[in-house]
Amino acid sequence: MGLLVVLGEAARVDGFALGGATVIAAESPDAVRRAWTSLPDDLAVVMLTHQAAVALGDEVARRDGVLNVVMPP
Repeated sequence: MGLLVVLGEAARVDGFALGGATVIAAESPDAVRRAWTSLPDDLAVVMLTHQAAVALGDEVARRDGVLNVVMPP
């Protein structure tokens, strides 16, 4: 079974830890990009806040085998 990661602003992602997700709080676009490059290999699903998805741009589509979900703004 793969890992679920939730990435974005702390205020939007912290609650997902209660459900067992790996939460990575990243407040700035640079922090989001750094976190994205360090995600583990066993990643199955990544849920991004809208701002995190904007910071990553097309990079999100380049990760094969990972389901990407973007939260509404």
